[in-house]
Amino acid sequence: MTGPTTERGGAAPGQGGAAPDHGGTAIGHGGTGPERDGGVGPDAAARLLAELPPAPAAWCSGLRKRYRRRSAVDGVSFTVDRGEVVGLLGPNGAGKTTVIKMLLGLVRPDAGEVLLLGRPASDPRSRARVGYLPELFRYQPWLTAAEVLALHVRLAGTAVPAHERRECLAAVSLADRADDRVGGFSKGMQQRLGLAVALVARPELVVLDEPTSALDPLGRADVRDLLLSLKARGVAVLLNSHLIGEVERVCDRVVILDKGQVAAAGTLAELLGRRELRLRLDGVDERAHDRLAAAGPLTQEGNLFTVTLPTEPEPTCVPDLVTDLVGLGVRVHAVEPARVSLEERLLAILRTGGDRR
Repeated sequence: MTGPTTERGGAAPGQGGAAPDHGGTAIGHGGTGPERDGGVGPDAAARLLAELPPAPAAWCSGLRKRYRRRSAVDGVSFTVDRGEVVGLLGPNGAGKTTVIKMLLGLVRPDAGEVLLLGRPASDPRSRARVGYLPELFRYQPWLTAAEVLALHVRLAGTAVPAHERRECLAAVSLADRADDRVGGFSKGMQQRLGLAVALVARPELVVLDEPTSALDPLGRADVRDLLLSLKARGVAVLLNSHLIGEVERVCDRVVILDKGQVAAAGTLAELLGRRELRLRLDGVDERAHDRLAAAGPLTQEGNLFTVTLPTEPEPTCVPDLVTDLVGLGVRVHAVEPARVSLEERLLAILRTGGDRR
């Protein structure tokens, strides 16, 4: 694992709860000879193995962790697939960082299982292709940015040519500061360097804990573009961030933690499927009110009416509603279609206790 110095399901991938190690020992090695007694020869076994889908980048089931009498994590299960960006959301103290540390072997879980890139997390090889940016980190202030990357490449035991290390610094907009000492870097520049360290050893899984907390809007946009480029290359990303707008822009799925448990999980379409229609109306009598209520659950604040529409409403749903209201003598001042934001959905889940699925 490289990094700075410092639902979809709980069922295991594969049948019967066992997770396949697609990067492990080859089938047929040391076997009894091809096709003997109806068996499968080494070449055929290798072909079968090559056709299997890759193991998830990260998989955990039933993670639990207590600190004295306080339960920090209680039965957390989720998966991060290859080439997928998964957002980890929740209030302070929800257990997000503890979950990340258990995934990476930095904290021993009291119960539960973890697989990284098809291998048990207890196997050091599982972390060889994982990049990590923790929330809190420090670098040796006397080293230059280029020397920091060279050091972490050596720690990772990976051969990364100098030109690739320079490209990694360029990806985080530090190419012109490669030979400057880290002690003179701002907090935002150090965070950019931390991203470069997490990416320098060509990881297949990148875990980022609040990667944009010290960055300005331009820096956050750069990180967003970087995450999308990682996804395009098939690199999996687990992103813990309080910046909900950033999560909404880049994540395929979201896992929401509250009080150490999974309060909700799913794709953004699943979590944000509810659509709303906001109308500012005058002259709404009982018949018009009934027509609004027939379109979906209705709320009213003064002359502002909000109708909750189905996830995929009929194309003519809104025009027909407006036509009917005008026909009933209603004065229509404004019609605003909207989708529930991730922030609104998150707050609703946390305030109601979530569905704990």
